[in-house]
Amino acid sequence: MRALPLCLLALLLAGCSATHRTQPVFNEHPYVEQSKPVKPKPAPRPVAVKLYKNAEALVGTPFRDLGEVTGTSCQITRHEAAPSLSTARRKMLNHASSMKANAVLLHQCQVVADTAGCHRQAICQGSALDVSFK
Repeated sequence: MRALPLCLLALLLAGCSATHRTQPVFNEHPYVEQSKPVKPKPAPRPVAVKLYKNAEALVGTPFRDLGEVTGTSCQITRHEAAPSLSTARRKMLNHASSMKANAVLLHQCQVVADTAGCHRQAICQGSALDVSFK
């Protein structure tokens, strides 16, 4: 007597799963033309960021400090190419561009040894600026 409800439940569940069919998807309005696929817009080009190597060049020019930016280039093993200061500088400028900065005041660029995950690493640090050019 106890097996009968279990068998009925199993039959009910098996029957429900067997009758499930996917229906074709139709447009809600069959007489409306489908729109053409939209081409993705190309990514906006990064804003050109000017690099200032000393603060004296900014004297008398109004600017707003947007925060610190860094760029790195890593040499993982000693058999790879040496880390590049120019790559670290370019990454720093790209980071500043993503912050809507148009200038960077360079604080320092250096190559350090034995950092976490790198045999040698080039690091550039600076301040991202929004400079009002006259």
